[in-house]
Amino acid sequence: MRYLALFILTFLFWLLLTFDLSVANLVAGGAAALITSLLFAKYFLDSVYKFLQPHRYFWLLVYLVILIWECIKANIDVAYRVLHPAMPIKPGIVKVKLDLQSDFARAMLANSITMTPGTIAVDIIDDYLYVHWIYVSTNDPEEYGRKISGRFEKYIKKTFE
Repeated sequence: MRYLALFILTFLFWLLLTFDLSVANLVAGGAAALITSLLFAKYFLDSVYKFLQPHRYFWLLVYLVILIWECIKANIDVAYRVLHPAMPIKPGIVKVKLDLQSDFARAMLANSITMTPGTIAVDIIDDYLYVHWIYVSTNDPEEYGRKISGRFEKYIKKTFE
């Protein structure tokens, strides 16, 4: 089942990248998806049945909207800090407690944080994510954890766990 799920996902990704429904493109995409699924399906998610639950697709769309909005806000914030004559930055590495259990969900959270300008996920150790932040606005772990991962974590949990 995981081979089929990975084949479908990679084939759909191919179609989204190429945006071409010609026979040659469908054959090339099918071959690429087949080779990818044969080589990497054993490393794919353990619980493929999650892909068959429609409510997860709704939460994925909500998550994507939140991610895009947060990226826009962070871009404006970083542009402000770069263009401001005093360059108001207070960089630091913060330790954020994670509520996510699966490795895939944790990787999604780390990637989401890294894609947001002004933050970079540095490492995940046990239940903690270490994040380099361009402006550490507080010393309270709960507050900066909410500011950094709280905006993504609940939607990632609903989608991928």
